[in-house]
Amino acid sequence: MTRKTMTMVLMFLLFFVSACYNQKQDRYDVIYRMEPVKASSSSSIEDKEPRPFTIGIVPKVTGIPYFNVVEDGAVEAAKDLNVNVIYDGPLIADAEQQIKVIEDMIKRKVDLLAISANDPKRLVPVLTQAKEQGIRVITWDADTLPEVRELFVNMVDPETLGRHLLDTLAWTMGEEGEYAIMTGALSASNLNEWIKWIRYQQTHYYPGMELVEIAATDDNPQQAYEVARELLNKHPDLKGIIGNSSVGPPAAAQVVSETGKKGDIKVVGLSTPNLMKSYLQDGSAQMATLWSPKKLGYLTVVIAKNLLEGNLPVHGQEIENVGSIRFNGDVVIMGEPLDFTRENVSQYDF
Repeated sequence: MTRKTMTMVLMFLLFFVSACYNQKQDRYDVIYRMEPVKASSSSSIEDKEPRPFTIGIVPKVTGIPYFNVVEDGAVEAAKDLNVNVIYDGPLIADAEQQIKVIEDMIKRKVDLLAISANDPKRLVPVLTQAKEQGIRVITWDADTLPEVRELFVNMVDPETLGRHLLDTLAWTMGEEGEYAIMTGALSASNLNEWIKWIRYQQTHYYPGMELVEIAATDDNPQQAYEVARELLNKHPDLKGIIGNSSVGPPAAAQVVSETGKKGDIKVVGLSTPNLMKSYLQDGSAQMATLWSPKKLGYLTVVIAKNLLEGNLPVHGQEIENVGSIRFNGDVVIMGEPLDFTRENVSQYDF
């Protein structure tokens, strides 16, 4: 092989190796020249603060003092416990209007519904719908059928209360004479349970008394006033009235005062001390009985939040701002009823 030929072969080999080397360099450069991965600007799930629960509380009716005070308690509990509370109800004590409020709560995707039921049966379909959408359901003040709720937050034991209401009337009437009951909605389960025990107590222990009528006020103050006037017109021998919803006793006492029957017709029942104060002091009413509506609102929110966190009530549990509660089966009982008379009514403000 000539020198010229050898030189050409060597130049070709050098060119070939150089080309291969450059190709490899380019390829490896592409593979390894990667941009650093930027950290995600969003926080991890673990770092996020859990959102506050939203609790929808639906009273039988809005705009009357009793349920206004319940709302005060619920709002106070919401602040103390860092939860959101939506408090809304119908303008009149009507099941169909209450259903519309509940449907709106479902659309707002509340975590739990707490209902004071106007009708235990008619609310079943809408509450079933709420449960199917993952919304927890409890009741307070007035129960539904048990199958559509987890717990019922009751103010007092219904037997104790019903018997006590009749006792208070019997003591003031001298245990004899005609009496009437002014109730709220005829369909309200809590009111009907109290009436059952009122009648039982009278039948078994006060045979000299006679129940002449049970009249509905639908928790409407004006309607309660008209019902009281009609009772006095229809029953001239009437000696006593029990009001088992908060608008009944003050309306009855007002009519008794206006008709000059003060002292002749005794008035007792469930109402707030502020509504009854003037009537107790002037003798138009003899006794009012209740519990703290503010504590009831507070307790309902506490029970709701605990349930959402997986904690059931415990019998004898001490609840801050409420006291010791009872728990039996699926019913929470807040406490015992309070009696307000001429002598002590000024000590209370709700």
